[in-house]
Amino acid sequence: MIESLTSVLRLNRVSLWDLVDILIVGLLIYEVLKLIRRAHAVQISIGVGLVVGLYYASRFTPLQTLNWLVRDMFGYIVFAAIVLFQADIRRALAHFGRAPFFRYLNRPEATDETIEEVVVALRMLSEQRQGAIVAIEREIGLGNYVESGIPLDAAVSYDLLVSVFRPGSPLHDGAVVIQQDRIAAAACFLPLTVNPSVSKNLGSRHRAAIGLSEETDAVALVVSEETGLLSLVLDGQIEQDLEPDQLRYRLEALMLRRTGRQPREEAKPLGA
Repeated sequence: MIESLTSVLRLNRVSLWDLVDILIVGLLIYEVLKLIRRAHAVQISIGVGLVVGLYYASRFTPLQTLNWLVRDMFGYIVFAAIVLFQADIRRALAHFGRAPFFRYLNRPEATDETIEEVVVALRMLSEQRQGAIVAIEREIGLGNYVESGIPLDAAVSYDLLVSVFRPGSPLHDGAVVIQQDRIAAAACFLPLTVNPSVSKNLGSRHRAAIGLSEETDAVALVVSEETGLLSLVLDGQIEQDLEPDQLRYRLEALMLRRTGRQPREEAKPLGA
């Protein structure tokens, strides 16, 4: 073993391919560690580590029944891990797909007109305290969620958005999904977050927005029906009590940043 370690450490035998190999493995380990950083993933990983520990302990002890049981469980553990980590695996693969050499495949960003129509509509809904949730697609497609709703394929306008979320409208309970400057669908079902750290004061719309942002890179906008407050959700994090100007600035910073254009004005600090 010492001789093997010594041979590995001889720098004169390390080629360019060895360095590339180490770099790729290190990147994969880093991404795996990012996946298990979430609270429930850490607990599952500890459980898997315990099973692996029991397996090796049974190999070096006379615990034959335990060794047989754990050995037969390994095949099922792989499938269980795929089911339990499906959202995390999907997010990781999407993250790899956003590498710089894939940028030419990205969807076009939202335009100033789309952002303005959305902000005006949400401001009107906020003033009237009418609940709403709007999801804007970025790089990860939202086709699965569009299929769960009523297809519209209409131009983005504040009149249409306000009409959709009227209390008497049959479409007001779900989410509106915007794809490539078009309202793709309304009344869409979004996944609710299961993160235990999310405040219990948040309603189903906020939880759905957080759940969507945990699985995709979409920007989710929420109007609270109880308070009329505007919220922006991204990457599982929620920004609450935004003014319309702040919301406009945040959307421009998120949706227009790769076009080389800059937001038109500075946002006021949160809580100002």
